[in-house]
Amino acid sequence: MMMGPERLVAELDAIDRLNDELDGIVLLKSCEVDILEDGSLDMPDDILARLDLAVCAVHYKFNLPRREQTERILRAMDNRHFNILAHPTGRLINDRPPYDVDLERLMLAAVDNGCFMELNAQPDRLDLTDEACRMAAELGLKVAISSDAHSTTGLGCLRYGVDQARRGWLTADDVINTRPLTALRRLLRR
Repeated sequence: MMMGPERLVAELDAIDRLNDELDGIVLLKSCEVDILEDGSLDMPDDILARLDLAVCAVHYKFNLPRREQTERILRAMDNRHFNILAHPTGRLINDRPPYDVDLERLMLAAVDNGCFMELNAQPDRLDLTDEACRMAAELGLKVAISSDAHSTTGLGCLRYGVDQARRGWLTADDVINTRPLTALRRLLRR
C-alpha cells in the first residue's frame, strides 16, 4: 500500500509525540521513497526534510537501458534528503534478474554524496551480493543491513544480511546501523 504525503505527515507527527514521551529510546522517522523514472523522489522535499533518513528505491521501469537506469538513480542521489539506496539492483532470486545498472558508478556517487547502500537481507533478495559488498568496502562505501521486514516476523531475516556482509568481508565499521544513535545521525547528515 502506497503512503501519500498526508498520511506520512500524520505518522511523523505521531512519532514526534511519542518521542517526547519515551525515555531512553528514540524512534527514527523514515520512509521508503520511490525513485521516479526522471530521478525525482515521490515525496516533496519539505516532507523529506522531516525524516531522519530516506530510503530510496526503484520499484518500476526495471527495463530501462543501463545508462538511463544509472542516470535515474544518480539524479535521485543528488537530492540532499536521499540517504540510502534500497535493494540496489532490484533482483529477486529465481524470480527477477537485477536491472542493468552501473553499480560501481552508483557506489562512487554514493560516497561523493554522503549516501549509503542497503544490503537487503530478505532471502529472496540478498541485494547486495557478497561481491558487491566487497566492492563497496574497497570503495569506502558504507552499507545499511536491512531486514526489509513488513511485519515483526520478518525481523529475523537480519541474520541473513549479516551473513551476506561477512561473505563480502564487511566489518562492523562498514555497516552504518552498528553505530550508536549520535554517530548514526552524524553519518546521515548531508
